[in-house]
Amino acid sequence: QVQLVESGGGLVPAGGSLRLSCAASGRTFRNYVMGWFRQAPGKEREFVAAIKWSSGSIHYADSVRGRFTISRDNAKSTVYLQMNSLKPEDTAAYYCAADRKGVLQVYADSYDYWGQGTQVTVSS
Repeated sequence: QVQLVESGGGLVPAGGSLRLSCAASGRTFRNYVMGWFRQAPGKEREFVAAIKWSSGSIHYADSVRGRFTISRDNAKSTVYLQMNSLKPEDTAAYYCAADRKGVLQVYADSYDYWGQGTQVTVSS
């Protein structure tokens, strides 16, 4: 059974940084794509970043490109989201997701497995 466990959220002032982690377990993720999404209250879940586990190919949402960095540690089966220059509009619950089809996707419906989420709050 696939399990995705996020950690690293918290309260940070505008301009600050956080690093989110997503520990994946339950199977080999070599051919998977791992994504980060976020959802603010009253808004739809939106794509943040994704990485193809095998090749390291990456895609970012325009809103975070240049500020966020997605990476993975094969030995730890963990995906990270380094978030710098945080803005109040980055405030949301952040979710890790896994797509077994192995294609970089920005649509939440394409992902097969989800973590429970971790809250990020950026104060102004």
